[in-house]
Amino acid sequence: LLTANDAAGLAERFDGSLAFGTAGIRAEIGAGPMRMNRLVAARVAAGLARYITASDPAAAGDGVAVGHDGRTNSAVFATDVARILSRAGIRVALLPGPLPTPVLAFTVRHVRAAYGMMVTASHNPRQYNGIKVYVRDGGQLLPPQDEDIAAAIDDVDPLHLPAGWAEGSFEFAPADESVHAYVAGVAARGRAAPGTRRLKVVHTALHGVGDGTIRAVLDRAGWPAPIPVTAQQRPDPAFPTAHYPNPEEPGVLDLARETAEKAGAGLVLANDPDADRLAVMVPGPDGWRALTGDELGALLGDAVLTRLARGEPAGDPGGRPAVVATTVVSGSLLRRLAQAAGVRCVTTLTGFKWIARAGGDDALVYGYEQALGYAVRPDLVADKDGISAALLVLRLATEEAQRGRTLRDRLDDLALAHGLHITRQRVLRADGAAGLAQLADAVERVRKEPPRLLAGQPVTVTDLREGAPGVVDLAGGHAERSPGQPLPSADVLIWHAGGGARVMIRPSGTEPELKIYAEVVRPAASRAGLASARASAAGQVEQML
Repeated sequence: LLTANDAAGLAERFDGSLAFGTAGIRAEIGAGPMRMNRLVAARVAAGLARYITASDPAAAGDGVAVGHDGRTNSAVFATDVARILSRAGIRVALLPGPLPTPVLAFTVRHVRAAYGMMVTASHNPRQYNGIKVYVRDGGQLLPPQDEDIAAAIDDVDPLHLPAGWAEGSFEFAPADESVHAYVAGVAARGRAAPGTRRLKVVHTALHGVGDGTIRAVLDRAGWPAPIPVTAQQRPDPAFPTAHYPNPEEPGVLDLARETAEKAGAGLVLANDPDADRLAVMVPGPDGWRALTGDELGALLGDAVLTRLARGEPAGDPGGRPAVVATTVVSGSLLRRLAQAAGVRCVTTLTGFKWIARAGGDDALVYGYEQALGYAVRPDLVADKDGISAALLVLRLATEEAQRGRTLRDRLDDLALAHGLHITRQRVLRADGAAGLAQLADAVERVRKEPPRLLAGQPVTVTDLREGAPGVVDLAGGHAERSPGQPLPSADVLIWHAGGGARVMIRPSGTEPELKIYAEVVRPAASRAGLASARASAAGQVEQML
C-alpha cells in the first residue's frame, strides 16, 4: 500500500509505462502503468488490435489464441484481452481454464492463429504477472515486430479504452480440442514399452498449472500416474510453500525431495508454475541432487541425437538436415555431442524466441538453455516445454533403471566420452531503479576494465554488444564466425580464461537481475577419477565466480 507522501513508491508505479521485454510484459501486480493490472493488460490488447487493423489486417480472420495460468488475476486479464480483441473484429480462440504455456504455444499453430497471448509470469515471484505474445509459427514475438507492436500499444490511452471493455459478453471460439491434440501429440512419441519396469516418480507443479496436463500425457502414453507433492499440486496464486516458485531457487524443491524419500521414489520431476520449465532430481549415494540445467540439457540432447541416429521418430527432421541449438551462456557439452554425431549446433542469444528459430531452413530437433528450458518436440511446440521434456526424462531414467543405473551414471558416460563440463551461476538482484542502475554501472566498469587474470589464467574478451556480430562461442573457449546466422548485438560479456574456462555476464531480460555464468571443461581419464576431477573443476568455477 502507498500513501500520498510516498514519492518514491508513486514514481516507481507511475513514472513511465511497461515496455516489451522478452516477447511481452511482466511486472508486479498493482496500480499504475508500471505495474500489471487490468488497464495495462487491456492497453496491450487494444494496442495489438490496433496493430493488426493497421498493419496486418489478414490476421483478424486468423485470429489470436488466448490462454492463462493460475496466478492472481490471470483469468481476469485473459478475459479482458479476449473481450477487447473480439470486439475489435478479431477472431479469438480461447483455451478452457488455467493451462501450461506450452499448450498455448501449441494452440497458435494448431488453430492456425496469427498471434497468441498467454497471461503468465512463469517462474517469477508470486506478486508478478505478465503477458507473452506469440506469432504465427508458434514462437515468441521477435524484433522488429515487437517494436512495432510496442509502438501501437504506446499510442493507446489507457483512460480512453474501447467502451465496455471491462464487462459484458463477447464472441470466441473454444479451443478445448487443442488441449486434447497437445496431449495426444506429446504422448505419441513417449509411449511406455510393454513390460517396462516402472519407476516411482514424484512430480511437483509448484502451485502451478502443470499437474493435470502431465497426468493426462502420462496416462495417454501408458505410464502410471506420478506421486504428487500434495501441498503444491493445485494452482494457488499465494504460492504458500514457494514464494519464489523457481525450481532453481534454493529450498524450492525441498518438499519434493522429502516426498520422494518417504515414497522410495527413483526420480523427481518439477515444473515451474506455467510448466514451460523442468527441473529434475535424482538419488545417489550422497542423497538426492538436483541436476543443473546444463546437465539435463546434455542428457536430453544426447537422447535426441541418439534416437535420431537410430532413425527413431523422436527427433525426426522430416528429410531435412537436423539442427540442435543452445545459447551463449549455456554449457558447451551439447556442441561436442552434436559434433560427434555429425549434426550442426547453432548458438543463439538467451531466449527461446531465438532458439526456436535456430534451424532456419533446416529442421530444429532440439534446443535448450541452462535456465531449465528444453524443446524436445519443436515439431509440436516452438518454445520451451516442461511437459514433453518430463516425458523424455522419464523414458531415459526408466531405460537406465532397467540396467541398474541412474541418470548420474549416464552423465558419467558423457564426461568420459566428451570431457567434464562443470557450470555454475550467480545472480545479483537489484532493488528498484537505484539497484538496477548500480548493476548497470558495474557492468560498464568491467566492460571498460576487464580482469587480466581469472583463476590464474590470462583473459580474452568477447563483447557481444561492442564486438563483431556473428561470433559464436565454441567448446573449449574458442570462437568462430557463423556465416548466415550472426548473433545480434547484445549486452553480454564473455571472458575466456585459458583454453577450457569462461565466464559470461548478462542482465536478465525479464527480471531486475544481473546473471553471471561460469564453465570449466576438462578431460576425464577414468570413471574412478571422476569424483576428484569434478571437485577440482568445481573449485575452479567457484574461484572464477
